Amino acid sequence: MYQALYRKYRSQTFSEMVGQPVVSQSLRQAVATGKISHAYLFSGPRGTGKTSAAKIFAKAMNCPNQTDGEPCNHCDMCQAITRGSLEDVIEIDAASNNGVDEIRDIRDKSTYAASLAQYKVYIIDEVHMLSTGAFNALLKTLEEPSPGLVFILATTELHKIPATILSRVQRFEFKAIKEADIVGHLDWILDQEGIGAEQGALSLIARRAEGGMRDALSLLDQALSLLDGSVLSLDLVEEVTGSVSLRALDSYVAALRLQNLEEAMDHLHTILDSGKQPARFLDDLLAYLRDLLLSQSGLSFADRSPLFLDNQELERPRLLDMLGTLLQANQTLRQLSQARLALEMITVQLIDGPAEEKEAGPQVARLQAELVTLKEEVIQLKRMGISQSQPAKVPQSAARPEAKVKIDKTRFTKILEEAVENPVLARANLTKLQEAWGEIIERLSGADKALLEGSQPVAANEHHAILAFESAFNAEQTMKRDNLNVTFGNILSQAAGFSPEILAISMEDWQQLRQDFAAKNRQQKQEEKEESPIPEQFSFLASQVVIKDD
Repeated sequence: MYQALYRKYRSQTFSEMVGQPVVSQSLRQAVATGKISHAYLFSGPRGTGKTSAAKIFAKAMNCPNQTDGEPCNHCDMCQAITRGSLEDVIEIDAASNNGVDEIRDIRDKSTYAASLAQYKVYIIDEVHMLSTGAFNALLKTLEEPSPGLVFILATTELHKIPATILSRVQRFEFKAIKEADIVGHLDWILDQEGIGAEQGALSLIARRAEGGMRDALSLLDQALSLLDGSVLSLDLVEEVTGSVSLRALDSYVAALRLQNLEEAMDHLHTILDSGKQPARFLDDLLAYLRDLLLSQSGLSFADRSPLFLDNQELERPRLLDMLGTLLQANQTLRQLSQARLALEMITVQLIDGPAEEKEAGPQVARLQAELVTLKEEVIQLKRMGISQSQPAKVPQSAARPEAKVKIDKTRFTKILEEAVENPVLARANLTKLQEAWGEIIERLSGADKALLEGSQPVAANEHHAILAFESAFNAEQTMKRDNLNVTFGNILSQAAGFSPEILAISMEDWQQLRQDFAAKNRQQKQEEKEESPIPEQFSFLASQVVIKDD
């Protein structure tokens, strides 16, 4: 029976792991020195070797013949773990076993010592899929582990792991594998298979894999299944990956450079009519323009056509504007049903040059966030059975897009009062939040990211973070997104050491709230000053003086 390449050539030792030198060295050293912890967390993009590393680690810590932390892979113990038949090494997919009962079963069985191996190992893949109750059940086991018990948790979404779990494990971050490392490994595999490859074929597979070795091996497997001969051609790889050929991109960009709209449209239609996906075309065009920019900066590219060299004559400012246009279009093209029409408009824009209005960045971001939120509300209305033929009756007050949102002023006022009582702590909390703000925005995605990009942190204490929004509508939507609050707290817990909840407010309301608070505070101090019979120069004794009436 045919075995897929990613299974046939799966790493069996730490030295065979590709693109993760820090992780492999650390785990090997832990085995060699006998310093094995009770719980590990492997996080990183898909296909970067997390599960493979977990199995190698399980073999190494249980192998009686391990050398310098490497398993021998020849003993019965290693071979049983490789086959997945050793009862002391248990692999669990949390995506399908994410309930409390499954984790309680693990907790109960983990109290028994390993029967054959030195360490009993649980490998839980996609651990972020566990429910809240399951995480709580797992937490108890991690707090009081049995001797000889090791948990290896793997996840592609680190921000979904509760902070209580993160604080009880050793974390290893798997990086996206570099293209050069992927190409080198694919080249070695083809040597083992007795197959050659044309220049650029493996590089294209590596780019399409986007840092994942498993994706690269799957693409190579698919290409080899169509191979007729002993050499893997670039044309075949382009066909398998859906990529646009460099020749077609050369011609299209040349038409843009010469501002020949008719020729550019002809090349665009030829590319799309050949079955290429619009989103894939946009990705390839972005990579092509990036290569042009790097080539202008002195980086050389092998086997490029004379037309590519001619396209280097594009002026740098225009090239940067074209890249900016494509990056902006890339965010919305995948959501459009008329992607072909959108590409035609993008072509016109690339030839005509950048639009005049470049100062609309914040407004565009705000409108995009509102658009995403409105789409979600429309979907909810459709689920409730409200159709276009029977429109819902919307009150006039709700029809105004920037209607005032009723806010609980007491929660905001309490934070301001705490800031007045302890300004040093208040400033420290706000500074931690501001320093982590960039990481928070970077790790969010979709509507969550769009919403918070239109806000800024203005105050914080240990339990709440006040975010002021340009739009009251966005502030209201933020408070409705429970998942955003959880994700926000988890990210901030890792980045700044505290996990507050979001208090969203419009910038206009926040400024008014601060003004009212400051005025009330001043008035209160004035009244206290007027009522106090103690002279101002002795006010420092106020707490020690007792006033009695005669």
